[in-house]
Amino acid sequence: MQDIDTTSQLVFRKPDPTDGSNIWDLVRQCKPLDENSMYCNLVQTDHFRDTCVVAELEGRIVGWVSGHLIPGQDALFVWQVAVSPVARGMGLGRRMLTHLLARPECAEARHLNTTITRDNDASWALFRSLARSLGGTLDDDPHYKRDEHFDGRHATEHMVTIELPQPLPRVHAA
Repeated sequence: MQDIDTTSQLVFRKPDPTDGSNIWDLVRQCKPLDENSMYCNLVQTDHFRDTCVVAELEGRIVGWVSGHLIPGQDALFVWQVAVSPVARGMGLGRRMLTHLLARPECAEARHLNTTITRDNDASWALFRSLARSLGGTLDDDPHYKRDEHFDGRHATEHMVTIELPQPLPRVHAA
């Protein structure tokens, strides 16, 4: 599935393994995202390509969403959303997530989950905006806790759950 937005020439597509190093570079530009290894991004593009999105502008990767379906649950877990500084202000994060949710591979998802630290204002704004645009509800609870899970080295990650309305509203993915 590939969408082209003719007003900005954005292309949304599934990644492939040749995108791994470019995705790794993009994530490194997007603080405060955790920098995974290049190998991690390569595996994501290969094993989880159906639940990941690359956004290209003039052949350059300017956006990335990594995710996976949670085994044994009816939920899509979004790991990271990265938007290049050159593509900010276009609503690209929400557009990539909407594109992903429209894929047949995500049709069984009834919830979208992600984790966010309290101080990541951009991520909170993105997922609240997504919930509003879909007409879904958003809840959160502390999940991976600073002292219990991170030995005090990382802020608590709150599990954000968006209950997805069924059927999902037809929102233009691009």
